[in-house]
Amino acid sequence: MTDDKAAKAAPVYSGPRWFFPSALIHELDPDTSRPSGRRPRRTARDWLVDFSCFLLAVLVGLLGADTLRDNTDLPHAVAVLDQVLGALSCAAVWLRRRRPLGLAVAMLPVGFVSETSGGVAVIALFTLAVHRPFRYVAWVAGAQLVLTPLYFWWRPDPDLPYAAIVILFVVLTGATVGWGMFVRSKRQLMLSLRDRARRAETEARLRAEQAQRLAREAIAREMHDVLAHRLTLLSVHAGALEFRPDAPRDEIARAAGVIRESAHEALQDLREIIGVLRAGESEEAGRPQPTLAALDTLVAESRQAGMKATLEQRVADAGSVPASVGRTAYRIAQEGLTNARKHAPGTEVTVSVTGGPGADLTVTVRNPAPEGDVPPVPGAGQGLIGLTERATLAGGTLEHGPTPDGGFEVRACLPWR
Repeated sequence: MTDDKAAKAAPVYSGPRWFFPSALIHELDPDTSRPSGRRPRRTARDWLVDFSCFLLAVLVGLLGADTLRDNTDLPHAVAVLDQVLGALSCAAVWLRRRRPLGLAVAMLPVGFVSETSGGVAVIALFTLAVHRPFRYVAWVAGAQLVLTPLYFWWRPDPDLPYAAIVILFVVLTGATVGWGMFVRSKRQLMLSLRDRARRAETEARLRAEQAQRLAREAIAREMHDVLAHRLTLLSVHAGALEFRPDAPRDEIARAAGVIRESAHEALQDLREIIGVLRAGESEEAGRPQPTLAALDTLVAESRQAGMKATLEQRVADAGSVPASVGRTAYRIAQEGLTNARKHAPGTEVTVSVTGGPGADLTVTVRNPAPEGDVPPVPGAGQGLIGLTERATLAGGTLEHGPTPDGGFEVRACLPWR
């Protein structure tokens, strides 16, 4: 099951279900096992409300029946028909949740000819306002308001004046519609809060996934920077042993020691990176990351590998360089030395670092043109793309390209605030 499906299937509401209407519970927590097209089962609250509405309709019908008995001018057949329609209307109250619009429309003509069904007409209008949009409520309520003056003109009330009873029923109709719309708005507010909570959970999950993806991309860049440097040292010394088998014993032993040490460090770096990927932790969880102070060690390693490397460091207050800026500068210098070793072997590489607080920290790696032809190296250019991205993430810029004398230069400007 995917995350989206799991989020949809997970119950949203876990409180007492008997206290809420079944329609609202179904919207908050849809029952996937219920066949499509069937209404959700009534909750205890639904049964209580429906039974109360039925009793109210019966009570109003009985009061209307007493009024019919007191009206001696009304024919007996009309009185009997009125009570039969009232009894059928009371029974139809149990259908108000299933057919709210149909019941409200049916009660317009029935309520006009039957006095005992007046309570059912009010209940049907309230149910329509709760379960259907306002346009349906407006049409039914408008028709009922139009029929109200005609009804009391046809069957006047013996106790109240015509104008007073008409105004009373208009106010009752407006109150019924307003109450029903208020209940509907409360339900829609609860559903909107449910949707907002789901969207917030989805956005939080997406942000977490994006953060994890960015962390893994950073780890991948770190893997390239570290391992490329180590493996280049291995390649240089292995090539020296291959093409100079008659080298002095001391040089062979020194090259073998560098190969062993570089292989050990490469395996250590790879083990730490894989451990971070498995644990899902950030790259800061491993051993301390290199900073600007480690450039001396980096250049010294390159010299030990037989590379001609020079470090020109003119940085004011180097100890105050931010850790992220220093680490980025180190990786740029490391990648520049690695590229020079691969694409311009035997040349003298100059690493220059200048800057101070409040100004840009400038890192430059420059090498002259190599002597003779250099075979192409697979994957050329990928490291420079990663360096450009790393410098951009640090808020700086990186430029690279050939120099007028045929060499190559990598120049990065990193903000030091």
